[in-house]
Parts: sequence; structure tokens; C-alpha cells
Amino acid sequence: MAGIAEIFAEFIYAILPDWVRLPGLTLVLPHGVYWIGLIAFPLIAMYLVRRDEQRTRPRDRVTAPIAYLLWFTAGFVGLHRFYLRAPKFGAAYVLMFVLVVYGNKRGAGARNLVSEASNALKGAEFDVERFAKALARGRDGAAAKLEQAKEALVAVKIKLAGTDVVLAQWEAFSGCFAALILIALIADFFLMGGLRARCNALEADLPPPADFSVMERGGPAGPRAAIHNPATRAIDALSGVAGNFVAYWAVVAVFVYYYEVVARYVFNSPTNWAHESMFLMFGMQYLLSGAFALREDSHVRVDVIYEMLSERAKALLDMITSIFFFVFTLTLLITGFIFSMDSVNVFEVSFTEWAIQYWPVKLSIVVGAALITLQGAAKLIRDVIYFTQQRATG
Repeated sequence: MAGIAEIFAEFIYAILPDWVRLPGLTLVLPHGVYWIGLIAFPLIAMYLVRRDEQRTRPRDRVTAPIAYLLWFTAGFVGLHRFYLRAPKFGAAYVLMFVLVVYGNKRGAGARNLVSEASNALKGAEFDVERFAKALARGRDGAAAKLEQAKEALVAVKIKLAGTDVVLAQWEAFSGCFAALILIALIADFFLMGGLRARCNALEADLPPPADFSVMERGGPAGPRAAIHNPATRAIDALSGVAGNFVAYWAVVAVFVYYYEVVARYVFNSPTNWAHESMFLMFGMQYLLSGAFALREDSHVRVDVIYEMLSERAKALLDMITSIFFFVFTLTLLITGFIFSMDSVNVFEVSFTEWAIQYWPVKLSIVVGAALITLQGAAKLIRDVIYFTQQRATG
């Protein structure tokens, strides 16, 4: 297999022009795209989900949005063809992609040899220069050493030229199959409508796929959770919007890390921004989703004794312990405000090469603290109402 691949790589390198190479990816995510994406993507996703929930006609088994999404994100491995029930063409994509990865692996080995030969060339050039100076000063044996250094320099240049050719051959090998994948993807883009119609026609007799819906939970069950007034309804709704909004950021992470894996292992172009952008995003998600988790009673707590109490005793205990809750959240709110204003005043950015703005991240501390404080206030209102109602009836 390796011998055949090497012969094929030499053949491709010989017949194809020099520009047929697998390109490197130099994308650095613009700061504006990052921040706009974190706002726009959840809004678009929430709209699409809401529209799908209001759909009245049965969903097609193969839909255009999913087909084009698979084409755009994973078309290079033929995932859209598998979705369109064309596994043979999908397998052809997989085979071409495997050959691209194989060529990249062999090219990485050749690239290491080129690097070693380049370092050896610098050493050989240094030796020639050093012995030439020694000869000019009339040192004994300098002429022989200079001659040896020149011979070593020629040998290193020959070796470097050979490794350069090998690297170019494997780059041409990967680039050839990458070009075939690109041509096939362009063709499939225009064929997608017909392929989708054919697939739906073949499966017309099958039952439609099951409907799905993204439903927002309504909070924990229990008599206190059922108590509402205008203030608690507004706070619950606000926490629900915040929680659902940042939940879609997890989907953003899928796309970003997917890009990083492809860029690193297919195009040999690892990024310097993917990891930083995601850990900042998840940090903001953690802060902004706290109120939603409190509304859903999802925070971890030790409740061995708590669960043994009556509902009225639980309400009383929650009212007492809410003092500690508000001490924490109000402290977080105040100190977070001071912390974030210091960042805003200097428009703080990270110390990495990406230099992303830090002040919006630190502002999320204030927003998250405010949301969880409001949700805690809504819980306290329900506890007080329930406790007073039980006391009046008791």
C-alpha cells in the first residue's frame, strides 16, 4: 500500500501544476464575529425551534436545511450523501478523505525531515564560514577542514532538495484528493434538490419522522412552586429566557471545536483562538445560567435532613437560610460590578495572541449575579406566601 501511494504521489507531482496543494488555514476569528455570533446564533436557533413547534404539516423525512448543513459542515466525508440515502457515494467521499489524511501524515514526516535538513544546512554553512576565516588567518589544517566542510555543505543541500521534493509530492497527493472532494461538493450543492426529492419519493410510504420540541421546564413541583404573582412570573420568565439563550452556546462549541479538529488534523493549521473563545464562552454560560438552575431547583445541595421536614418547615428553613444566599449574591453583585468597571474603563483584552476583549466577560459576572439575586427573591416571596398561608390556616 505504501509503495503504491508513493508511486502515485510521484505521478501526481509530475503531472499536476504546483498550485494543486492542500492549502493551510490562516483564519483568525474576528472579535466582532465572535461577539455577534454569541448573540445572533441563540436568537436564530430559538426562532427556528419556535417555528418548527408551530408547524402543522408533517415533516419530510429528508429536509433541505439538514441536508445543506451536513453538506457544509461534514460534506468532505460524505455525510450529506449518507443522509440522502446514497451510501456508495458517501463511501467514495470517505475513501478520498482517508487518502487526504494519509498524505498529510506522510507529509508531516517529510516536513520533519525538511526541518532537520534545514538545521543541518545552517550548521554546514556556519562551518564553511568559520574554516574560511581560519584559512584567511593562515591556521594549519584550515584548508583541509574547509574542503571537508564544503563537501558536507553540498551533501546537505542535496539531502534538503530531496526532502523538499518528497514533501511536495505528498502535498500534491493530499491536494489532489482534496480537490476531487471540493469538485464533488460543488456538484452535490447543485444536485441537492433533486437528490432530496428522489429520497423523499422513495420513502413516501414510510411514516413521517417523529416530531420533536424543545420545551422549557416549568420549575420544581410542589405546593410552593405553584404560588405565583406578577413579580414571580416576570422573574421566572426572565430566568427562563436567559437559561434558554445561553443553552444554545453549547451548539456553538460543537462547531468551533469541529473546525479546530479539521484545521489541525486535515490542514495542519491548528488555531490559537478556538480554546480561548470556548472557555470564555462557557464561563459566561455558567454565570448567566445560574438563575435558571435556581428556578429549576437544580443546584447541588446536601438535603438529608431537609427532606425529612414538612413543607411548612422547609419553607421556614429556606427563609432563614436565604440570608446567607443574599449575602453571597449581593457580595458577588457589588464586587463583580467594581471588578467589571475596572475592566470596562481600560477596555481590557486578553494577553494572548488573539487579544479578545475581557470586559464583556467580566460584565457577565454582574448580569449573572443580578439574575440569580432576582430569582432568589422570587423564591423567598413564594416561601413567605406559603408560610403565612399555612400559618393562617393552621
